[in-house]
Amino acid sequence: MAAQQTIQRTTAESWTLLDLLDQAPGLHALADALIEITEEGAPVVALTGDLKYSNGLVRYAERFPERFFNMGISEQNMVSVAAGMATTGLTPFVADFASFLPLLCCEQIRTDVAYSQLPVRLIGHHAGITLGFYGTSHHATEDLSITRAIANLTVVAPTDAAMLAASIRASVGWEQPIYYRIGRGREPDVYTPAELRDFEFGRAIWHHWGGDAVVIATGSMVAPAAEAVERLRGEGHEVGLLDMHTIKPIDRQAILMASAGGAPLITVEEHNTVGGLGAAVSEVLADKGSRSRLRRHGIPDVYSLIGPPTHLYRHYGLEGAGIEAVIREELERG
Repeated sequence: MAAQQTIQRTTAESWTLLDLLDQAPGLHALADALIEITEEGAPVVALTGDLKYSNGLVRYAERFPERFFNMGISEQNMVSVAAGMATTGLTPFVADFASFLPLLCCEQIRTDVAYSQLPVRLIGHHAGITLGFYGTSHHATEDLSITRAIANLTVVAPTDAAMLAASIRASVGWEQPIYYRIGRGREPDVYTPAELRDFEFGRAIWHHWGGDAVVIATGSMVAPAAEAVERLRGEGHEVGLLDMHTIKPIDRQAILMASAGGAPLITVEEHNTVGGLGAAVSEVLADKGSRSRLRRHGIPDVYSLIGPPTHLYRHYGLEGAGIEAVIREELERG
C-alpha cells in the first residue's frame, strides 16, 4: 500500500511539472522555435543541466532526442562542450537558470565562446527575481552587466513569447554568440507573431512617441511599463514608450531620438540599476552630451529580498502602478 501511494505521488508530481509548462507559453515558444529552425535545416543542438522541464526543452528532446544533451549539474563544462560543438559546424543552444549561466560560466563564455566568436546561443531563463522564494543564489540581477561587458557577445531580452520565437529565428545565420535573457515563460503577450516578422537585433521598437517623457523598457518590464504609459496617456500626458529588447548592440539612434526634445527618460529593468539597461542608455547620452535627464528604475544596488515574485515586484515598484508612480515623479519635476 505504501509503495502504491509512493508511485501515485510520484506520478502526480510528474504531471504537475508538465502542467506548469502548459502555464508558461514562453517556454513552449523556446522549444517550438528550436524545433522549427531544426526542421528547416539549422544545425541545432540543445544542452541543459537537469532543467529540461524548467526551460521547456523536454519538448525539443522528445522531437529530436539525438540532438538533445542533458549535461547534469556541470554548467561550466556544459558551456565549454557547446563551444567545442560549435567548432564542428553545429549551433548549440545552452539553456540554464540566468543566475547560473552568466555568473558561474563567465570565464567559459568569455574565453571559450566569445573570444572565438562561436555561434553559441546562451539562454538564461528565470532571470531577475522570478525565482523569488529560491533566494539570492537564484536571483539574476547582475547578468546584463556581466554579459554586455563581454566583447563579441550579443545580448537580447525578449519581451514575450512571440519575440522570443522571432529572435531565435533571427539568430539563424547570426555569426556572433548570443545571450538571451528570458523570464519564467509567463510574461503577458505584448506582440503578435505578425508584428515581429521584421524583427532585428539592435533595432528597438517604438510603441508611442512622447514629448513629456519617454520610458525605455526591456524584457519583462515592457508589459507593465506599457500599462503605466497607457494610463498616463489617457490623462493627456505625452509619455512615450520604447522597447529596447537588444541591450548590445544597443539602438543608439532610437535613444538619441528619444532624448532629442530634452524630455526626461526613464529606463525600466528587472535588474540591478548598476550596469544594465540604465547604464547602457546613460553611456549613449553621455557620449553625445545629451541634455535629457535620465532616471534609472530597477532593483537598487542591493541583494534582492526573498519572497513571492509578485510581492517583490510591488516592493521594488516594478509592476504597472510602481512604474507609473516613477513616471509621475519625473513629470512633476518637469
